[in-house]
Amino acid sequence: MIQEVVKKVQEFFPDLKVSEFMNKNVVWINPGRKLLHVKEIMRIKRISGVPVVDESERVIGIVSLEDIIKALEGDYIEDPVEKRMTKNVITLKPDDDLEKTISLFEKYGYGRFPVVDENGKLVGIVTKHDILTGLLVKLGTIYLHDARRKEVLENPEFFDRSLITGEVIDKKGADFSFHIDYFDINLAGIGASKLKQFLLEKGIDERTARRAAIATYEAETNVVIHSGSDGYIYCFLRDDQIVVRVEDFGRGIENVEIAMKEGFTTAPDHIREMGFGAGMGLPNMKRYSDKMVIVSEAGKGVVVEMIFFKEGRENETQGSNG
Repeated sequence: MIQEVVKKVQEFFPDLKVSEFMNKNVVWINPGRKLLHVKEIMRIKRISGVPVVDESERVIGIVSLEDIIKALEGDYIEDPVEKRMTKNVITLKPDDDLEKTISLFEKYGYGRFPVVDENGKLVGIVTKHDILTGLLVKLGTIYLHDARRKEVLENPEFFDRSLITGEVIDKKGADFSFHIDYFDINLAGIGASKLKQFLLEKGIDERTARRAAIATYEAETNVVIHSGSDGYIYCFLRDDQIVVRVEDFGRGIENVEIAMKEGFTTAPDHIREMGFGAGMGLPNMKRYSDKMVIVSEAGKGVVVEMIFFKEGRENETQGSNG
């Protein structure tokens, strides 16, 4: 069923890369461990396959649930992984496209494919579930961009509502707020720095505070470089997450999908000479946040809303190899 859905929508995303939907939180095993250990890892993590890596984290094999079942039936569950693992591993690269990924699932019928870099080092894993999740996120972005964008930007009420949940946002009641001054490029990042300091003072773990600060820095810099308008940063603390909203009422973005591509920039030469405008702003915001929605239109401003889950929040899908 999942494969049929994926095949129907893949034609809309010919440029979708493995790096955009792969699971980076991969559970792996060393070749010297016993199959019995792998069985326990699969049970605890609720996964059905584990890549095997050497001391340099290069993929040298893979163990599936089927391998564990055979080991139990053959009474060799105490054997080392390197003796029983599948050694001829079919892998993907981060720059491989969706079409190639789907073709591998169809050709081999496997439940997962490790993703490796140019040196064979493990950087992710892809299952059918990962593909479907990636496509749903992509479809959601397009829906917001095409169907809701005009409604959001032309109805002032939507500037007071969450782009993710639709709930009314009390900006005056924000736990943190900062006014972005767009006149001086050298001031870009002050708001993000203050936000990180605020989060740390509130007991937020260093990693989550850093992710939020990096993504906010990119959004803040975009306001200073591109908007021609003052902007605002709002932060709301929730039980298990941090919500950051950055908005301006300036020039806006003509095409969000194009702007999301790494390396795309409209920054003038003098801005790039200063080290800004490398075309990584929006991609980095997406990379460092757990959820992100951006709504914009030329001449109508930009609203970016990001969610960061606090460290320790259980990731039910970690390492899932379906």
